[in-house]
Amino acid sequence: MFPKVIKNEVEYEATLSRIEELLDADPGTPEGDELELLVTLVELYEKTAHPIDLPDPIEAIKFRMEQAELKQKDLVPFIGSRSKVSEVLSGQRPLSLPMIRKLHQGLGIPAEVLLKEPGAGIPAALEGVEWVRFPLAEMLKKGWLPDFGGTLASARKQVEDLLTTWAAPLGQGTLQPVLLRQHVRSGSDADPYALAAWRIRVSLLALEQDIPPYRPGTVTQDFVRDLVRLSYLDNGPLLAKEYLLKSGIHFVTELHLSHTHLDGAALKMPDGSPLAALTLRHDRLDNFWFTLCHELAHIALHFDDEECEVFFDDLEQAEINTYEGDADRWASEALIPSEHWLAAGMGRNPSADKITAFAGSLRINPAIPAGRIRKEKKDYKLFSKLVGYQQVRKHFAAS
Repeated sequence: MFPKVIKNEVEYEATLSRIEELLDADPGTPEGDELELLVTLVELYEKTAHPIDLPDPIEAIKFRMEQAELKQKDLVPFIGSRSKVSEVLSGQRPLSLPMIRKLHQGLGIPAEVLLKEPGAGIPAALEGVEWVRFPLAEMLKKGWLPDFGGTLASARKQVEDLLTTWAAPLGQGTLQPVLLRQHVRSGSDADPYALAAWRIRVSLLALEQDIPPYRPGTVTQDFVRDLVRLSYLDNGPLLAKEYLLKSGIHFVTELHLSHTHLDGAALKMPDGSPLAALTLRHDRLDNFWFTLCHELAHIALHFDDEECEVFFDDLEQAEINTYEGDADRWASEALIPSEHWLAAGMGRNPSADKITAFAGSLRINPAIPAGRIRKEKKDYKLFSKLVGYQQVRKHFAAS
């Protein structure tokens, strides 16, 4: 037979028959060379068509204990305590990544066996991550970890595994809050681990969105002004989402976590595409449109800056740096061009009728100029009926 790559069982059986005929061939002869080649082809086929099942990791640990004459107490340095050793060996506690690393390094048990995945390697430990600081209880309550069905106590026992698996589609760097290239416009009590968890959550939601490739330079003030005109329509916030998605910009809404005080964020996704994420913590139209424009300002002004790849924004914070000052001014100008604002004299004795007429002339929602007046005058009791209370979250209730 002519030697060739084996593609099916019929060819496999025929090759085995030919090998039997050549078993007595002498090395170095044409028949010996054919035998060597056929054996190689069979081994290649068997690796893919007849893979050997990996042993159970617990059975592999017990087998290694028997080989090395180890007792359960000898596993404490690798697993953590006698009670944990007992729970692991009885199947009551899953192996965690730290355990797997130590068992692999200390006892030489193959990584693919411990991970139950052929050819797998053990992920390197993330330096500087304090796993207990992630807001696990709140994340479970919000349903952010849908593949986990256990208790909070159980989740805490395997927190590194749980969160590493959860964030895996985004890359390990996402789990390192201290090392993130981020800018936080928030109070000093902003929890970096809660911010990291929220960032992972909104990024994972964005990964589910099918959008066209983003073209750098898309977000201009003219682009945003076209977007803002959608505010004139009753379902403007939803139309804004569609507008952004069709422009290659991810848009996600997700309530903030405790100790974050977020209004929104602008992020770079792993593939470089931008994401504007809002918390809707203030259910008002004026807040929605300004926050959205502020995050788009970061995309327009700062996403070419390699120093930052995420901007977290609490827009109630008065202390701002150059990044935030520039984004505030850019957003204000995109929402309402200063020439129109000054020409209409909106800063002088505005009335509800004047605001409504001005908004109508620009084909934008009255909440936008009303919100600007409230902010400029630092009087948030003004024009409360115009700012669109409870007119945002209802559009995103399903998500």
